[in-house]
Amino acid sequence: MKSEKKYFKNKNTKNSAIAENLVFVRTKKALGQNFLKSEPALRKIIEAGEIKSDDVILEIGPGKGKLTEKLLEKAGLVIAVEKDRELFEFLKIKFKKEIKANTLILVCGDILNFNTNAYSLKPSAYKVIANIPYNITGAILKKFLTAKNQPASMVLMVQHEVAKRILASDKKESILSISVKAYGEPKMIMKVPARYFSPAPKVDSAIIVIKNISRKIFKENEVAEDRFWKIVKTGFAHKRKKLSSNLKILLKDKDYGGIAFVNSLGNKRAEDLSLLDWISLAKQ
Repeated sequence: MKSEKKYFKNKNTKNSAIAENLVFVRTKKALGQNFLKSEPALRKIIEAGEIKSDDVILEIGPGKGKLTEKLLEKAGLVIAVEKDRELFEFLKIKFKKEIKANTLILVCGDILNFNTNAYSLKPSAYKVIANIPYNITGAILKKFLTAKNQPASMVLMVQHEVAKRILASDKKESILSISVKAYGEPKMIMKVPARYFSPAPKVDSAIIVIKNISRKIFKENEVAEDRFWKIVKTGFAHKRKKLSSNLKILLKDKDYGGIAFVNSLGNKRAEDLSLLDWISLAKQ
């Protein structure tokens, strides 16, 4: 994908001198920048977020601020984290009034290094709503779903194929789908064609929402997270092998159920087990 050069005139400030300035922004492929330009898709993201007037929203990669504008109309506070320095400078001008009014906190940095504690984001007291860089989708999901202070929900724009994998649309589970379902309830809101972005990516996208994020399933079943994930990761180590073959390595550890644990799996493969099946295995 080739870089595009864009020039923006700021319309959101009363300072005429600044308003006449043109801010130069180069679309950077390395940062996974594809700016959403579809109003219907933006509305669907906002609807899926079920935003209240006192909500705190964490936005990842605000880009040109299209989604940010709509979030600011609904939420009490938006914290927007932008890695691109040029876009950050542009956003500072575009949202000068909102930043001054303390309804927007603009942060220049990498979301994967973002410290939620530094902004007093307490468990279930904020929502993540974003058109995220697709090259770090997995890392973003892991960071927030497994955080001590998990968000209440997440609304994300992801690649359509990734959305289908998360939902296991083909009835075949993966580490990705189990990882999301272990902490929340995923749902696809809508498919978003590539033409709705600038520059247009090579693949279609989709809006997903993950609701009711928590560690409830581990607590209710009295299953330790580290034990659960050791079994899941070992089970998916070789996708084409039977699950019993993959898990034989755990036979050396008496804490994982011994031979009865493995023999109970029959000819199943890791992709054949639901989240509750994995929980049951972890309880043995």
